[in-house]
Amino acid sequence: MTIYLDIILLENLVLNYLIIYVTGIISKAKIKQLRIILGSMLGAIFTIISYIVNLKIYSNFVIKIVLSVVIIYISFNSKNIKQLGKQVLLFYLVSFVFAGATIGIIYMGNFKNITIQNGVLVGNYTLRTILVGVVIAYFTILLSYKLIKTKISKKDLICDISIKLNNKEIKAKAMLDTGNLLKEPITNTPVIVMEHTLFKGVLPKEILDNIDLILGGDFSKISKQIQDEYISKLRVIPFSSLGKQNGLLLGIKGENLKVNLKDEYKKIDKVIIGIYNKKLTHSNEYTCLIGLNFLN
Repeated sequence: MTIYLDIILLENLVLNYLIIYVTGIISKAKIKQLRIILGSMLGAIFTIISYIVNLKIYSNFVIKIVLSVVIIYISFNSKNIKQLGKQVLLFYLVSFVFAGATIGIIYMGNFKNITIQNGVLVGNYTLRTILVGVVIAYFTILLSYKLIKTKISKKDLICDISIKLNNKEIKAKAMLDTGNLLKEPITNTPVIVMEHTLFKGVLPKEILDNIDLILGGDFSKISKQIQDEYISKLRVIPFSSLGKQNGLLLGIKGENLKVNLKDEYKKIDKVIIGIYNKKLTHSNEYTCLIGLNFLN
């Protein structure tokens, strides 16, 4: 059986590119075509070397792991070890699904003279066969992701919380927001976002009615007595969510936050409360947002 190295190189280049590209989509990495092509080419070249040179070093497990890490780093320029590790794991997951789908197509197509030589699958299957396998794998991953995502209902993310402010306890329903990683920029204290209506009877009405003015530095509608008592307690928290880019939240220090999310129970002594001057939801299912950093 005649083996064409240029065909093997092309097949692996295309397959590597698609695997890395899908990995980038799932991991929400910043995708740059040139980087992905370079990473794909590195993997394809390694495959050719593995086929030509039958050395044990090329089949070494550690070498393959190191190569995967280098490929992912080249492709996505990972910012830290944690992000790099996550992308490498996703890379292997996508690779296994792609490989399984492609081998399945080859098996169903009853192709002959299919062999594995020096760790490389060779035979008389066509590039079209690989692409069909890749398409099937892609939609399999997409469907699996959607099925898993639908299993997590919003109700599973809603929990009971209580927090103390001005020696008064506020109880409310909060939603665990995976995108909420707000922290007070000076002390790096985590921030919980709460609707302003929860503070009636807890904070002065003058503050609650003039949040936007206070954020703009205008205290003209705040009495001198309240200014003296609260200015040192208030914080300004920048955010880029809640439907607004480069926004500001008025914050104030709270105490003894208790979070009860099914089997997860947490108590946090120091927390900043971000006072949101609108409704978080029209259905009133919850009136607060807490981030994952409160449960970790």
